[in-house]
Amino acid sequence: MYNFQAIISKGTNNALIQFERFGMLAHNLSNVDTNGYKKQSFEQILKEDGYLTGAVRTDYKQGSVRVTENPFDVAIDGPGYIPVTSPSGEIQYTRDGAFKQGKDGYLVTSDGWIVGDGIKIPSNCLKFEIKKNGDVVAYDYKGDKPKKLGHIPLIRFDNPAGLEQADMNRMIATDDAGEGRLAKGHDCFKQGMLERANVSVYASANELLRLNASMLASMQILKVADQMYNKAINIREA
Repeated sequence: MYNFQAIISKGTNNALIQFERFGMLAHNLSNVDTNGYKKQSFEQILKEDGYLTGAVRTDYKQGSVRVTENPFDVAIDGPGYIPVTSPSGEIQYTRDGAFKQGKDGYLVTSDGWIVGDGIKIPSNCLKFEIKKNGDVVAYDYKGDKPKKLGHIPLIRFDNPAGLEQADMNRMIATDDAGEGRLAKGHDCFKQGMLERANVSVYASANELLRLNASMLASMQILKVADQMYNKAINIREA
C-alpha cells in the first residue's frame, strides 16, 4: 500500500514540476517579439529520493540586432543595462531601447520612464545622434558643429542573474546582483537598431512538443497507479 502512495506522491510532484517548465517555455514564446528579452529555462533536478525539483536560469546571451532606422531606437551590443527613472523617481534597468520623445521633449521609454539623467531633444533641431559611447548630440542646421545634449549611461552588474524581473521588461537591482558599475570608454550603443529577444521559436516549440509528450506519459502512469491503488483498497476491504 505504501509503495502505491509513494508512486502517486512522486508522480504528482514530478508532474507539477513539468507544468512549471511548460509555463516557462510558453512565457519565452510569448516574449519572442519583446526587445532585449532574455530567455529563461527551468532546469529539472532529480533528487536522491526520486522527487524532481527545479531551478530557473536566465540566458544572458546577446540577442540579434535588427535595423529599424528610427533615430530614437538604440541597441546595446554587449553586456549592460540602461538606467531609466519612473515619474515617481524609482530607478530600474532595461535593454529595450525602443525610446521616444516625451511630451516635454525628453528621451523616454515606451511607457514614459526617463532615460538616464534626462536628455531633452530639441524639437527644432535638424537631427540628433546617439554615439556609440552614449553621448547624445544635436545639429541645428547642416554643417553645424554638434551640441551635446546629454549622455546615456551603460550600467553593468557583476551578477546580472541576481537582478529581479519587473514590468515592461525592466530589471530591478538587488544585493545579489552586486553594485552596478558605470561602463566607461565603451562603444556598445547602436542608434537606429534594436536588440531582439534571444529566444529561438523553433527550439522552444520543439521543446514544448517533447515536454507535452512527457507530461502525457506521466499522467498516464499516475492514472494506472491510482487504479491499482483503488483495487488494492477494495481487495483489503472485501
